[in-house]
Amino acid sequence: MSGFFHTFLYAPIYNLLVFLISIVPGGDIGIAVILATLIVKIILLPLSLSAARTQKAMKAIEPELKVLRETLKDDKEKQAREMFALYKKYGVKPFTSILTLLIQLPIFIGLYWVFSTETLPKIDISILYPFVHEPLVAASTIFLGLISVTGHSLVLAGIAGVTQLIQAWYAIPVPPASAEVGGSPGEDFARAMTLQARYVLPLIIAFVAYTSGAIALYFITSNVVALAQEWIVRQGKDIVPVVA
Repeated sequence: MSGFFHTFLYAPIYNLLVFLISIVPGGDIGIAVILATLIVKIILLPLSLSAARTQKAMKAIEPELKVLRETLKDDKEKQAREMFALYKKYGVKPFTSILTLLIQLPIFIGLYWVFSTETLPKIDISILYPFVHEPLVAASTIFLGLISVTGHSLVLAGIAGVTQLIQAWYAIPVPPASAEVGGSPGEDFARAMTLQARYVLPLIIAFVAYTSGAIALYFITSNVVALAQEWIVRQGKDIVPVVA
């Protein structure tokens, strides 16, 4: 199993970082991490935008969902069928956000693995692909000449937590309590998870980001990109039914 993760997670991310280090000014690892994150985000952009549009659509159809919960509160099976029919009508894919997270999680694990093994700033040429060459200049662990990306950085960890907080408040709507809308305990669970995403997740992100400046830069870049994606989606037209 470790060989699988090394081949399909560690090695690709390591090679991407080494390649970027070889082309960025001064071999700045911090800039390379930001660029690597942006490349990953661009690759995942269609899926990420779909997830953001799903969040917007869920908020738009909430009044109709509320009616369904109230009128069918005694028939959970029919309520579920009608809710999925409503999702289909508006082209809503409620599991898109989960799929996006599941895809990004291995990437984060791979990045964390690269920096936890302490192979950087030294370059392990045995891991490099034939088309990736060792940088001509020594890799720099000091981001912009100011902050170490291999050690602990309270500043970067704080920025990571704050950007996560802003992103959560801006992008994640809090569902109403089931007691207010005649919903189920499952909906209360969803509400609790959303509230945790708003208040608890930023603290967790800040804590994890404190372990490495590079990880903090990954989170900061990801959060800024997520905010930009959410803004782009909000500039689009209001959700309309896919079918009449």
